[in-house]
Amino acid sequence: MARMIKIFDTTLRDGEQSPGASMNVEEKIMVAKQLARLGVDIIEAGFAYSSPGDFDAVHRIAQEVEGPTICSLARARPEDIDRAWEALKGAPKVRIHTFLSASDIHLKHQFRMTRDEAKKRAVEMVQRARSYVQDVEFSPMDASRADPNYLFEVVEAVIAAGAGTVNIPDTVGYAIPQEFGRLIRDIRQRVSNSHLAVISVHCHNDLGLAVANSLAAVMEGAGQVECTINGIGERAGNTSLEEIAMGLRTRRDLYEADTQIHTEEISKTSRLVSKITGMVVQPNKAIVGANAFAHASGIHQDGLLKDKTTYEIMRPESVGLVESKMVMGKLSGRHAFRQRLEDLGYKLTDEEVNHAFERFKKLADHKKEIYEEDLEVIVSEELAKMADRITLKSFRVMSGTDQVPTATVELEVDGKAVSQTGTGDGPVDAVYRTIAAITQTKSTLVMYVVKAITGGTDAQGEVSVRVQEDGKTVSGHGADTDIITASARAYLSALNKLAYLTAKQAQGEQKVNLI
Repeated sequence: MARMIKIFDTTLRDGEQSPGASMNVEEKIMVAKQLARLGVDIIEAGFAYSSPGDFDAVHRIAQEVEGPTICSLARARPEDIDRAWEALKGAPKVRIHTFLSASDIHLKHQFRMTRDEAKKRAVEMVQRARSYVQDVEFSPMDASRADPNYLFEVVEAVIAAGAGTVNIPDTVGYAIPQEFGRLIRDIRQRVSNSHLAVISVHCHNDLGLAVANSLAAVMEGAGQVECTINGIGERAGNTSLEEIAMGLRTRRDLYEADTQIHTEEISKTSRLVSKITGMVVQPNKAIVGANAFAHASGIHQDGLLKDKTTYEIMRPESVGLVESKMVMGKLSGRHAFRQRLEDLGYKLTDEEVNHAFERFKKLADHKKEIYEEDLEVIVSEELAKMADRITLKSFRVMSGTDQVPTATVELEVDGKAVSQTGTGDGPVDAVYRTIAAITQTKSTLVMYVVKAITGGTDAQGEVSVRVQEDGKTVSGHGADTDIITASARAYLSALNKLAYLTAKQAQGEQKVNLI
């Protein structure tokens, strides 16, 4: 029997620390429900103390998402622990994850604490969390740069205090696989009570070694891996969940370990997170990149035609990559629409179905064939809508080889209809300049990406943008068979997120760079 490795997904917490990847509560709930379908063991839903928005997300996910254990991060401070419990209480499967640095670099320069003070605080906060919940995790932050002997002392002390999981973070992506694996082996051998806790790892990708370090740790007995979808996260990102899951599944003969991940849900989950965060997956990304199962070499193609195992170590179907098929059309009714969404794993309320169905019928008037990817876009956009300050009412564009592109745009801003005409270097630029003039935004557009969701000339185009203003970076996305409409939706999505973040800052919300 293969040893089962727990998958701790922190897409909603550490993944959200990627510049521009902030999500509203509805988007977080949508991702959390998909993570449950994916089969992760633990979802780190957020950092409840950091803001009312994060508290609400943790609380609602804990109440609404079935299956995984729901976790809230908390610094080693009483108020953080208490707030985490307030967000989690009443839910069936919960965990409090608290942390404090273990490296002298952090203790001296950031926390202004001695080793003894830090260890005492860690023990006290684990005990406090344990008074609320049975499932407590502790992370000695920057463990890969800590004095190993002191690290062993801290790990032993927090396990004795009640931590059932001890996570060893490579916070700045400093470790290499050989030394990180050795560190996990030393913890298991030299910490007398290490057998009483699950040893977890949380690796960052600054040197491109997050997955390699995590797999080295599994080889040495780690029982949990902390990761994110598409490897998103602080700086260069985190350990990629899909690479860990497929690495263990494909080389189970070597690792003698596996996960409970339903790998057929990987591609769908990757697309959802990419869409919501606006972080496009690079084409050569392992497992989920557009080229992951593409073969251009004639020698490779010849081998594949004879036997797929010649050049494919995984089947595309194993990660949910199957040929798109027509599932709906403009004559499809509401009942069939709801049933197809349920087949895809979406359980919607009557109101949510009505909104999504209205969008579906509009799309069906323009597209002869509606594919699963189209339905995923409809659901993700409709369910993730916040109380937008700015909505698109209509626009007209005049453009050609012999005239200056001109756009007339009508928006509703805070309930008031506003219309204006402007020009630009092209039709999209004209629409964007006009929207910027109406909203008087001071933001800068730093990214604009277009891709087709499915094939064909009537395919929906998906536009992702990223804008910056006053140190805040947000992403926006929109989809439509008309690329200018999709572009306008994406830009307005980003502007609404900026307004949302500005309102949160006005309420005193904070974000902290964490493990």
